[in-house]
Parts: sequence; C-alpha cells; structure tokens
Amino acid sequence: MKIVWEMKSATVRDVYEKMRERRRIAYTTVMTMMKIMESKGLFEKSLKGRAFVYQPADPKSKTLQKMVMEFVNRVFNGSAEALVVQLVHDRRLSTEELDKIRQSIEEEK
Repeated sequence: MKIVWEMKSATVRDVYEKMRERRRIAYTTVMTMMKIMESKGLFEKSLKGRAFVYQPADPKSKTLQKMVMEFVNRVFNGSAEALVVQLVHDRRLSTEELDKIRQSIEEEK
C-alpha cells in the first residue's frame, strides 16, 4: 500500500522493483498481494498497454481508518481501549505520544 500511495499509481513491476530495493521477494508474491488488495477494495486497476495499473481506491486517511478498525475488531474484539492499554503497558508510547493522545481525547469531549 505504502508504495502505491507514494507513487499515486503503479504496476506490479513498479512495486516489485521498489520492494526489491529493501529485501528479496518474488514477483509472483507481489502480484498475488496486489490482487488480494484489489479484491478487498483497497486498489482499483485499469489496463494500460499490456499491464494493469493499480491506484488506491480511497484516500489514504480513509483506508487507514478502515484498516485500523478491522485490526481492532479482529484482534481486540472491537475495543480501542484494549489496544491503547496494550500499547501503554508495552511502553511503546513516548511521553510526547501520550500527551498527544490526551489532547485528542480532550478535543473529542
């Protein structure tokens, strides 16, 4: 997703080449994952020449919202509180991050 967001639109080959800069990966793996993301409604594709060009189906913020909600529902039984408590207990949040969370909570009240 991140690569397609950065590039605005990309072919499987484009994503494959970008990913290969970071790690070894099979072209077919990238192709399969992009097809899965398209079937889940994350990508739209169009045919340009002989290649499909993929682009995000929704703005990044909307996609992230959907993905986070799916994760919270699947892993934390829909409890955002459980997610935040887990993060705090694992000490993965800095004091600055905790302050931002407090500020966001106050703004929502």
